[in-house]
Amino acid sequence: MKPHRATIVWTHDGGDFLKRRYSRVHTIGFEHGLEVVGSAATSVVPKPFAIDEAVDPEAMLTASLSACHMLTFLDVAARAGFQVADYRDDAEGALGKLASGKYAVTRVVLHPKITWAGDKQPTPEELADLHHKAHDACFISNSVTTEVVVE
Repeated sequence: MKPHRATIVWTHDGGDFLKRRYSRVHTIGFEHGLEVVGSAATSVVPKPFAIDEAVDPEAMLTASLSACHMLTFLDVAARAGFQVADYRDDAEGALGKLASGKYAVTRVVLHPKITWAGDKQPTPEELADLHHKAHDACFISNSVTTEVVVE
């Protein structure tokens, strides 16, 4: 498999670096030219050194888990003969303290809302099984120790 690449670029804004009074705003470049503005979360680093108008690493991890689950779910559903018309997930990631005392994204809760097309509709048990299979096969959930819950 080919490697997946991202380029992170940050330049010192002239703030007092040693007193930690510098901007955390940076650029995140992905393959094929897509760029987004990144920042530390303002809940972790106060404004003006972080901004709300950028994506923070914790939100990216939450989004990555959600997107991977969705993409895997769509494949699992199609293989099972269910047709998905729409999929929306308002995922939530939470920081917590590990036993070691370090902070981490310890839990991500997915809230998928699925609209089905076609005559074949999954039962609640089949839907739970589709989510279980998607979670089990998701590359990102297999890469982290964060608890991932589908509600």
